Amino acid sequence: MVNREEPLSIRRQCNLVSVSRGSFYYKPRGESEYNLKLMRLMDEHYLEHPSEGVERMCDFLLTLGIVVNHKRVRRLLRLMGLMAIYPKKNLSRLGQAKYIRPYLLRDIKPIRPNQVWEIDITYIPMPRGFLYLTAIIDVYSRYVVGWGISNTLDVSCVLSVMREAIDRWGKPEIINSDQGSQFTCHEWIELLESEKIRISMDGKGRAIDNIFIERLWRSVKYDYVYIKLPSDGLELYQGLKEYFDYYNNRLCHQGIGRKTPASLYRPAA
Repeated sequence: MVNREEPLSIRRQCNLVSVSRGSFYYKPRGESEYNLKLMRLMDEHYLEHPSEGVERMCDFLLTLGIVVNHKRVRRLLRLMGLMAIYPKKNLSRLGQAKYIRPYLLRDIKPIRPNQVWEIDITYIPMPRGFLYLTAIIDVYSRYVVGWGISNTLDVSCVLSVMREAIDRWGKPEIINSDQGSQFTCHEWIELLESEKIRISMDGKGRAIDNIFIERLWRSVKYDYVYIKLPSDGLELYQGLKEYFDYYNNRLCHQGIGRKTPASLYRPAA
């Protein structure tokens, strides 16, 4: 709303929109190199030990000779969107309860494409910061039907990825997610209900409800992110584009009889 190219002075523009000049000129500081190193180490550890919380993360870092206050570890884990998986108390008191939906996949074994999709968000470490990757996977074929990267955990990226996947591949019968804030909000529920898509959500603290996309994160990070170390968002986007093309069309998956996802998804989708 405040434009340097306008003939009005910055002071006048800020006054008109009730914004202080200090906030206009403020440039947020990113995380320090030290914090980025800690986040990278904790992310790798979390992939192998998703049930470990703040105290165990502190112990893990201590084994590496790094002494870190538990407050710093807790803040960084929240920033990364990581939460230890374990049974929690008072499940009926969850925030945004009106948007939480039951888990629908317990007795369902997908037998065709677009029957069940899973969606999730993961943290991607970068040399000078971090980004978030959102992806949607077709459970029957393991085909990645949509993905996108963003620099925030805002719901807008989730909505964009979902709309693009529907436009390209059609609608799933059911989509499963966790109970994160991006999925327990009005915008997400409204989109799915308008498309008449059944909504399923993980039980809080359950490790296996969204298992297929959790396996996808392991593959993406071990086979690409932690090996290639993309230097910026553009390089990450291009690298992920190439990796998902390989993952969908050339990588044989043991869980689907050593076939490629595309061989199961494309002929029927």
